[in-house]
Amino acid sequence: MFKNKSYIGISFIILIFGIYAVPKIVDRISNGEVVKGNRLDNVGLKTSKADAKLITIGPAPKFALTNQDNIKVSNDTYKGKVYVLEFFFTTCPSICPKMNLSMLEIEKTFFGNPNFGIVSITIDPTHDTPQVLKDHAKLLGVKSSNWNFLTGDKATIMDLSNKGFNLYAGENEKVSGGFEHSGLFALIDKDGNIRCRKDEFGNPNIYYDGLDKKGVRDIQEDIKILLAE
Repeated sequence: MFKNKSYIGISFIILIFGIYAVPKIVDRISNGEVVKGNRLDNVGLKTSKADAKLITIGPAPKFALTNQDNIKVSNDTYKGKVYVLEFFFTTCPSICPKMNLSMLEIEKTFFGNPNFGIVSITIDPTHDTPQVLKDHAKLLGVKSSNWNFLTGDKATIMDLSNKGFNLYAGENEKVSGGFEHSGLFALIDKDGNIRCRKDEFGNPNIYYDGLDKKGVRDIQEDIKILLAE
């Protein structure tokens, strides 16, 4: 007898809850509000669409230099294109070979896409003439017509690297090769703006590590995002 009364009581509570709660749940679903619940914020992807959106740092510094075919190349050459930019030199015995491999991997991923390109600017223009750069590109096996190896006035290039992009480059007789420079890649969108992703704390990672597999993987993912914009 006691058990029957308990079942009746429980059934009554469930009925009241259903009458009160179900209409509200239906309303939340129809209004698209269910996904706003705090519990669901921790389910699935770790970042929201807003968090995943690439940050705009600002316009890329202007440049006008000469490529491996003795043709003038500038920012305007890449207008409407997404491109990756680096500073290097052909006789670099340390990090450049690794950067070259990373760029070749990026080139392979987007080969044939007319809206993507690569810019490699030498910090040793005295040695790296257009012909030397052309031979270097051939040695690497570069296939893309949108990959330009650029040279020009040394002071202008050093300013572009250090003051324009804030990517360190300098001469140092004590190091092998005589030059030091960053192994980072800059990512520029179709409007000529430097773009990047956030770190785990929400701060901008302005450049991508061209010496690290994750950095190369990240920039390839973000190139795809920019090409789709």
